[in-house]
Amino acid sequence: MKRIMREEYLQWLIRWKEKQVIKVVSGVRRCGKSTLFDIFCEYLLAQGVRREQILMLNFEDIANEHLTDYRDLYRYVMDWVQPDRVNYIFLDEIQHVNQFEKAVDSLFLKEECDVYITGSNAYFLSGELATLLSGRYVELKMLPLSFREFCSGLDNVSLTLREKFNRYLEYSSFPYVTRMQLDARETGEYLRDIYHTVLLKDIVARLKISNVELLENVTRFTLYNVGNVVSAARIANTLGSRGMKVDPKTVDKYLRGLTDSLLLYQVGRYNVKGKQYLVQSVKYYAVDVTLRNMLVQGQETDIGHLLENIVYLELLRRGYQVYAGQVSDKEVDFVAQKPGQTVYYQVSATTLAPDTLKRELAPLRAISDNYPKYLLTLDEVFGTADYEGIRKRNVLEWLMDAEEPGGIS
Repeated sequence: MKRIMREEYLQWLIRWKEKQVIKVVSGVRRCGKSTLFDIFCEYLLAQGVRREQILMLNFEDIANEHLTDYRDLYRYVMDWVQPDRVNYIFLDEIQHVNQFEKAVDSLFLKEECDVYITGSNAYFLSGELATLLSGRYVELKMLPLSFREFCSGLDNVSLTLREKFNRYLEYSSFPYVTRMQLDARETGEYLRDIYHTVLLKDIVARLKISNVELLENVTRFTLYNVGNVVSAARIANTLGSRGMKVDPKTVDKYLRGLTDSLLLYQVGRYNVKGKQYLVQSVKYYAVDVTLRNMLVQGQETDIGHLLENIVYLELLRRGYQVYAGQVSDKEVDFVAQKPGQTVYYQVSATTLAPDTLKRELAPLRAISDNYPKYLLTLDEVFGTADYEGIRKRNVLEWLMDAEEPGGIS
């Protein structure tokens, strides 16, 4: 498989190059952050930057363990920095450095330093860091491969779009799996390694969880129910009925850990008619549907909810805030919002049966405003079918549309 350049993400780094602001790239483990830095460094060298102007430190490498105190890191970098030149400083998986925000802030103050950092969870940009660096950083929220990126790396261009999609579901969206063309067994082993690393390093260790088995049961229950409205109380009651006693507060703590680790994404609900954000019950989607299917192996696979999951992640890439819509007693899968822009999406595997089409159109028809409304399915659609202003599109063709990822501006 060809190397996938992550062009949109690369262009974001290029746009912010040498601007007096800290460049932050966040994303789940193994989504391609380190490779993105490598690609960007190749770009810099091609533009005439000398290799001695680039410092790359990965804090998951034991060779850099002696720099995991912020004072040692700052001294090391400043000993390397040369005046009268731009010094490009890449600090990969910075969350492993104790109080790293102090070192990063001090480097930011040096005009000759162009600072780039990555982190593999949401909480490394919370609390003290956000307060200390407020107004001093821009963030790129990186995801694993989109379907369009995955297709760009395929060597066999004779495959149909549906065959490419089937491969996307089989190989997962994690770049290493696709680049190395792992078989099913190797893919499963690799994804399990990611899963256990996230659980143990990003959740168990941080939240000091002693009952790992209970955490895994909460994780599997939530992954099995992607696209369904769930609550901590419902999860606690379901697990309790299976003999696993747990209170809703503990479940809520575990869910926060799963979303902070970027393994899961929480989607709140939005009352379309009242234009209100609802706080009761939410939906969750997985960062990768192949990983989700592996963890709930043997369970019934709902292609409709998997499509929802993939569409949700794509909307994030395109820079939208995404909510699950409520219209009276009906539900719209997604309300996607940008400043001054709202788009409604309904997702279904197929609507060829008249009753199914009627059911899927009903929530969109209940919306009285004039914002765009889409029905996305796997059905063969020639161009765009129109149902009184509701446009039906083939979801795979929609996924191939070129739009900038979320956070890119």
